[in-house]
Amino acid sequence: MQKLISAEYQKLRRTFTKNLIWIAPIATLFISAILNLGTTFQSGGYNWWYTIMLPGMLTLICTNVVQKDKKKLKYRSILSLPINPKKIWMSKIGVCAFLYLISCTVFFISVTLGGFMRGTSISLMQSAAASVLLFITFLWMIPWSMFLMEKLGLFPTVIINVISSIAFCAIAAKQSIEWMWWVPYAIPAHLMCPVIKVLPNGLPVPANDPLLSTSIILPGVAITLILFFVLSVLTSLTYQNLEAK
Repeated sequence: MQKLISAEYQKLRRTFTKNLIWIAPIATLFISAILNLGTTFQSGGYNWWYTIMLPGMLTLICTNVVQKDKKKLKYRSILSLPINPKKIWMSKIGVCAFLYLISCTVFFISVTLGGFMRGTSISLMQSAAASVLLFITFLWMIPWSMFLMEKLGLFPTVIINVISSIAFCAIAAKQSIEWMWWVPYAIPAHLMCPVIKVLPNGLPVPANDPLLSTSIILPGVAITLILFFVLSVLTSLTYQNLEAK
């Protein structure tokens, strides 16, 4: 599997995808630096990151990884290999997760350094916890985005993921937590409330608000991880019946 992941990574040489993993987090913090003054830089950066930039970047990574075989080669390079297509699909998920991890690390380092310069509103431990939780709770979007790309194409996939993330983050800023377990797009935004104590709309979470409860963190992580593994397996089954077009 490691060799397959390495092979998928090599396909991305000299592509925009490898640049996107650092452009997206840096662009996010650049926007935050312009729109948020002083100590609101970090909280604003996180809000821009998980509301728009992260889901958009992750969707583009996943769609580009799928497109490398679909657009030009029409899957012929895959079908000619003596390898189960399911393993190839899993390797694509693996390389997407690897690139995604690098991007999250770039964001964490950048937002931490920016906090030292602009004023810290989120402690180092809070920022580290927020970055780890965002990485975990968006993992499910990798197989989901790849599946949507296979069935619907690039543009609909980007629209579905970005609009859903924005919409459910906005709802998460006003609603209680009971319904969030049914909408994975809303889980990351909810988990950020008790961690960085800022609502998705940029306002501080009111004192004694149920959104401050840390009891939602473990269930949120468990649900999104389970969803990631389930979607990975189910979408790999659809890829197993791949045919050249």
